[in-house]
Amino acid sequence: MDTRTLGSTGVQVSEYCLGAMMFGKWGNRDHEDCVRIAHRAFDAGINFVDTADVYSTGESEEIVGKAIAGRRDDIVLATKVHAPMSQDPNMRGNSRRWIQREVENSLRRLDTEWIDLYQVHRPDETADIDDTLGALSDLVHAGKIRYAGSSTFPAEYIVEAQWVAERRGRERFRCEQPPYSILVRGIEQSVLPTCRRYGMGVIPWSPLAGGYLTGRYRKGADIPAGSRLSTRNFEDERERAIHEQRIDVVEELLKVSADAGVSVTHLAMAFVLEHPAVSAAIIGPRTMEQLDDLLAGAGTRLDAEVLDRIDAIVPPGTSIAGADPWQPRGLSRRERRRST
Repeated sequence: MDTRTLGSTGVQVSEYCLGAMMFGKWGNRDHEDCVRIAHRAFDAGINFVDTADVYSTGESEEIVGKAIAGRRDDIVLATKVHAPMSQDPNMRGNSRRWIQREVENSLRRLDTEWIDLYQVHRPDETADIDDTLGALSDLVHAGKIRYAGSSTFPAEYIVEAQWVAERRGRERFRCEQPPYSILVRGIEQSVLPTCRRYGMGVIPWSPLAGGYLTGRYRKGADIPAGSRLSTRNFEDERERAIHEQRIDVVEELLKVSADAGVSVTHLAMAFVLEHPAVSAAIIGPRTMEQLDDLLAGAGTRLDAEVLDRIDAIVPPGTSIAGADPWQPRGLSRRERRRST
């Protein structure tokens, strides 16, 4: 497993980052099996693990804590804060009050004394970014986290955070975790160039586009039982049209992957890693079989001809529908209308 530098931190991370969202009730409920999956990843050279407090409401962090026991010094550990952890309106968001409380919960669940990369999971427009960065700075100075990062921040929010950090003497975001895949390329327009400008690492989530880029979903075929899409009925006309468009693209990508002599899964992972701004791509296996398939593609590289063919199918900077339900407050109905 090759390594890359995480932005300008000097920290060396594996090209694949083990995402733990599927560890726990959201995916694999067998804790021992999840630990075995993590150990298989570590033995294959993966030294970077990403989770979040909200994944299975803390269960994922607990499993990761079990997996890294005895290996803590060898693992670059990342987790996140922001999403609701209860019905309490103050047990969520990016306020100083919540960040300083929740980091203690994450440290306890992970059974560790420090977190290498503590990320703000989504923007919070009700919290002053200076307060957020101030709370994160205090955690760095206290030795509870090593670096702060963001996740799914638009480019303008990243720039604002960098400016505030410089002007107020705060620790700055050193890493961004955005959605990025062959089907979701919007961040190529501004997020990735902005991250490079500020020396930020980039660790994309969903490089397989929610499973579309595994080849499981084919045109004219039934959606496999038990898959991520099996619970969706696509009754909404727009959602169904997006699904069909994605399937059409996958059919074209299968031709590209066949000509290149790699699976479409390996093609998709390699595509994300080809961008010079990317430090590591997050993989999210639920089973050992899925992990082994992903590991088999480690080190795959795409030549210019293959990349050009992908660009012809999905042009740079474009996306086939959005990748995340979060939207800026300015797009809310209340903000867009003169009357409420």
